[in-house]
Order: sequence, then structure tokens, then C-alpha cells
Amino acid sequence: MESVACKQTLETTGERGQALLELMPVMVLLLTLTCAVLDFSRALWQVQVITGLTREGSNLASRNTSLADSTTAVVNDGAVLKLTTATNGKVIITSVQNVNGNFVITGQYSVGNLSANSRVGMFSGNKKATLPATATTIPQPGDTVYVTEIFSSFSPITPLGTFVKNAIPLTLYDVAYF
Repeated sequence: MESVACKQTLETTGERGQALLELMPVMVLLLTLTCAVLDFSRALWQVQVITGLTREGSNLASRNTSLADSTTAVVNDGAVLKLTTATNGKVIITSVQNVNGNFVITGQYSVGNLSANSRVGMFSGNKKATLPATATTIPQPGDTVYVTEIFSSFSPITPLGTFVKNAIPLTLYDVAYF
């Protein structure tokens, strides 16, 4: 008895490359999503780092460490952000005292080359401090509050991040009041 092998041939005429054509839009979508996730994750990480650094700066300053030493400690701990090189960032620590209901800047120290000014105020001039409404009850008359501000420049690493500039700010900012 002889076995007869059945050969079945598939007709693929005209269907060559169809799978590749169907895969291309999916790949474009996945690549776009990957680029967005990369840039957003880097920005989120950088915000987390500067949040920790602002808290550290205000915490040190509130424990009688000089403003200069507190700023140096913040810059050293944030070395991964390169806050003092080129125009990558700026650290500003300000002491604000409540003098009869008026908030007066009694000291300020800043390090960094990024073109940014303190949102609390400047030590030169009238020395009047601007605190947010939620922080105006913190320093009682005669008390001092220490404010650490960090400005850090962010540069996206993917083409999507440079194309969509409004999604993530190019200068990240955080502040802590102790």
C-alpha cells in the first residue's frame, strides 16, 4: 500500500509584506510612547531629586548651619544634577524673619549659573519677602523661616521631547519652607 502525500500550497500572491505593513503603525505608536515615557520619567526623577534637596537645605539651615554651608551641602548631594556647572541650575537659600508682622529677608546665599531669581525676594534693596498665603502664619513675630529654592534645567533626550516643548518645562523648580 502506497501512501499518498498531500501537498497543499498556499496562495500568497499579492499578500507579501502585508504583515509588515500592519506592524508599521503599531511600531510607530510604540516608539512614540517609549520616547514620551523616557522623557517624562527623567523629568519626574529630577523633580524628586530637587524636592529632597530643597528639604535638606531648609532642614540644615533651620538647625543653625550657615546659609553658605547649607547651600554647599545641597550642591554636593545634588552632584548628579550638576547644579553649578554651565547653566544647569541654581540653589538659593533665604532666611526670612517676621518683624512685627512684616516678612524681612535677613540673609540669602545662592550658587549656580542658571538665570533665575528667587521668588521670595532679594537680599538687596528693600529686603521685603514674599511668602505664599499658606506660609504666612508659619513664622511667629521674631521667628525665622528658612526657604530653599532650586531651579534645575531639564533637557529632553528623545526627539519627541524636543518636538513637544510645552509638555515638560525646561526649568524645573521646587521650594521648601522650614
